[in-house]
Amino acid sequence: MTYTTFMVHLRVGRSNKAVLAVAGGLAQRFGARIVGVAMCRPDDVVYGEACLAGAVLQRGRDEMERELAAAETEFHDALQHRAGESEWRAALTYSVLPDCLAQEARCADLVVTAATPDRPWQENARHVDTGDLVMQAGRPVLIVPDSVEELPLDHAVICWKDTREARRAVVDALPLLQAAERVTAIEVAGAEDSALTKQHIDDLLFWLERHGVAANALMPTAARNGKGVLAAIIEAQASDLIVAGAYGHSRLREWAFGGVTRDLLMQPTRCALVSH
Repeated sequence: MTYTTFMVHLRVGRSNKAVLAVAGGLAQRFGARIVGVAMCRPDDVVYGEACLAGAVLQRGRDEMERELAAAETEFHDALQHRAGESEWRAALTYSVLPDCLAQEARCADLVVTAATPDRPWQENARHVDTGDLVMQAGRPVLIVPDSVEELPLDHAVICWKDTREARRAVVDALPLLQAAERVTAIEVAGAEDSALTKQHIDDLLFWLERHGVAANALMPTAARNGKGVLAAIIEAQASDLIVAGAYGHSRLREWAFGGVTRDLLMQPTRCALVSH
């Protein structure tokens, strides 16, 4: 298994330096093609008189077209010295942006995007909620913080829990795990579940070994606040990549109460590959 095509999502009206650097580096590492995608959703509201509404809406469309053109220039400039094939796709659409991006993801093995914090609903014309994209893409999503300049793959951490989402994420991340210098799998469990946790981790390590990945394991116990324990261990591990399943619980509950998935989406210093 390898990656042959990356889809990189560019935000309009903002710098995309980090996602382009990471996507370009990965494309070189895997000899893969890059498809750049940017989208905007024009306003469809009416302001007063029809003629005024038309003028206002046209100005908005013109501005969005300029922003899309700027994103295209940024895409080509960032990748011009990198080997491999690239393609640019951009659109003004009246559809919901995460839906449109998810449809474009059919062309790719991995979607690369920036971590997007919560924004007012009025900004949905230009900005895509990262969680919505993860939920709908049908592809693994690599979330890149703006502070990251590259993905060296010195150390990858697998946040393991025996769920469909976590199993899917490990399979989706396999090319990255095979390329990583070091891999650590972590599962947090209660003291009464330590034997079962060890069985889960042993099965995972054996599967990884069969696929050429020599991983280590950490199995901390936590009576309460397992999320805090996991976050502290990840920080201590100084990894550059986190691999995790997304939305093991209902998304509404995760978003409302701040689950592990939300913390992974907003990591300020390291990339996260998540699958749903």
